[in-house]
Amino acid sequence: YCDDQLRDIVKKLRERTELFKEKVIDPYSSSPERSPPVTPVYRKEDWIRKQEAERIKREEAEQKKKEEDAKKVAAKKEKEEKEKKEKEEKLKAEKEKEKEKEKEKAKKEAAEAICPKIKCTCTDTLLKPFEDKMDAYLGTTIDPFTDRRYIKWLNVVTVAFNYNVWLATARLCFPYHTPVTIPFWIFFDILADLVNIIDITMFQPRLQFVKAGDIIKDRIMAKQRYRESARFQTDLIGIIPFDLLCFHFGFTSIFRINRFIRYQSFFEFSDRLESVMAKAYIWRVGRTTGYLLFCLHLNSCLYYVASEYEGLGSTKWTYDGKGNAYLPCYYFATRTLITIGGLPEPHTLFEIVFQLVNFFTGVFVFSSLIGQMRDVIGAATAGQTYFRASMDSCVAYMNTYTIPKQVQNRVRTWYNYTWDSQGMLDESELLEKMPLVMRTAIAVDINLTTFQKIDLFKGSDNQMLVDMLLHLKSIVYLPGDFVCKKGDIGREMYIIKAGEVQVIGGPDNKIVFVTLKAGCVFGEISLLQSAKDGGNRRTANVAAHGFANLFVLDKKELNDILVHYPESQKVLARKGRKLMKAKGKAAPVKDEGEKKRLAMFGQKPPTPKMLRAFGGFGKGGLLEKLRVCVMI
Repeated sequence: YCDDQLRDIVKKLRERTELFKEKVIDPYSSSPERSPPVTPVYRKEDWIRKQEAERIKREEAEQKKKEEDAKKVAAKKEKEEKEKKEKEEKLKAEKEKEKEKEKEKAKKEAAEAICPKIKCTCTDTLLKPFEDKMDAYLGTTIDPFTDRRYIKWLNVVTVAFNYNVWLATARLCFPYHTPVTIPFWIFFDILADLVNIIDITMFQPRLQFVKAGDIIKDRIMAKQRYRESARFQTDLIGIIPFDLLCFHFGFTSIFRINRFIRYQSFFEFSDRLESVMAKAYIWRVGRTTGYLLFCLHLNSCLYYVASEYEGLGSTKWTYDGKGNAYLPCYYFATRTLITIGGLPEPHTLFEIVFQLVNFFTGVFVFSSLIGQMRDVIGAATAGQTYFRASMDSCVAYMNTYTIPKQVQNRVRTWYNYTWDSQGMLDESELLEKMPLVMRTAIAVDINLTTFQKIDLFKGSDNQMLVDMLLHLKSIVYLPGDFVCKKGDIGREMYIIKAGEVQVIGGPDNKIVFVTLKAGCVFGEISLLQSAKDGGNRRTANVAAHGFANLFVLDKKELNDILVHYPESQKVLARKGRKLMKAKGKAAPVKDEGEKKRLAMFGQKPPTPKMLRAFGGFGKGGLLEKLRVCVMI
């Protein structure tokens, strides 16, 4: 390529030389270069006139350009103003539509609502000092699911609700309004109403709620949400003081029927109590029993009213009016609803109809409650049923294959101890149903502190330790079971959750070197050692002393975790080598046949002393020194 370029340059230079030679010989020959244009020569007046014309032309062009730019700007402004007006008109139209929709929605809500929305500005002003004082005890808002103070308060509200439901009906039917008892009833009625008023004004407006995934903790928004809800309206109806009508119609509990509307407080208390109880089935059984007793209570009230209608003691079927009226009527209701029988036969048409309705109602109600009770007890014993079925299946399997009785007894012992100690056979079944965040929190709370104390894992990445915790498995060992034996391949690391293990040795494994208790770790170095030279072999026998519950981490799972933490993998390998050097490396296990073969040839004889004095025959020895001297 360079030669071609040089040849081209030489060729052009020769052609140029020939041209210039011709020009030297012939002075009239033209130059090959382009001649510059000839500049015209103007007179002074013509030059000034030309400059003026150019200036005018330039000014006209600039003026025209400015006018075009101004027109463009004006058109752009008009377009923007037009678009802005259109947007404003659209927004106005949308706002009007939204207002119309809100009005229609408000009209529908007002039409569907039990009572219209009430503005409580005056009430807020009066209650503000009390709300500020309650902030010091309750805070601005309350978590309705986890705050135990709210559950305790719901218990008080439930007591007030049950007072109204049970005693208002009893007072309405039985002759319990006497001049002596009326002051006590008035006192307890006022006390129950006061509890409801405090609940509506102080507790319900403070409850936190979830909106679009966010927990709203602002008291103003919580109060606004409660007052816009249907529950607020029903609560207000539930505290309307119809009792004031007693001044005109006489003292009766019929005017307290509106207190029954606050049934939502009872069911809310039931749900919250079940969520915090360790054995929620106890409350479910008690609640179902309460339903049955209340049905009997209502039936006893109706029986007394029917007896009073027929005439107390007028027939054998009616109540005779002697003694405490409630207990005989309750006894009659119990025998009727549970269909025990043995009651006086009804004679009049009214008595027959009443008794038939009682029997039909009793069959339906009692069967429903018994079925509900069966479901509650079945749910409470579902775990025990599963355990018994699993154990029976295992025993049947062992009997089928004629497993020795000693092994069967150990299997039964394992089943019983595992169930008694942790309430389930496999903890992983329960944890797998939880989200990863919950499983991580439980694993960290149980074992993270123990992991951080292990010399091998000190200073490691915390996230790596958390991943390791999630792969731990719980195993129960019976007394005397070997966790690992000397010479076994180490594939697991162990953490003692409960119980004790012993490092044993000797001819009969009766010598106890050390006892490891809950929280101790062993077998961790074998996880990082390779099979080369027996580095991953167990160096001692470890057996369970009594029942022992251990957490186990498998070597394969550890390697899967370390793939994502290469730096930690290097650090752990380095620490493992150091710990192995500190504890003494395990002696390689040699085959007995290899030992015999080596014994046949014997040991290599030592080098003679004279030759060793001269340095031997190797490199730097006697022969090499002589060879160097000869060459010199």
